[in-house]
Amino acid sequence: MSDKPDMAEIEKFDKLKLKKMEMQEKNSLRSKETIEQKQAGES
Repeated sequence: MSDKPDMAEIEKFDKLKLKKMEMQEKNSLRSKETIEQKQAGES
């Protein structure tokens, strides 16, 4: 086995077959208000 990739597979790859995707930004951080509501509910 070789550590080098098979370049023949890479050369015949057709990137036109790939689907066009829209990037969607995710906001995984909670807002300050949400954190305050959680803390108020726990007390």
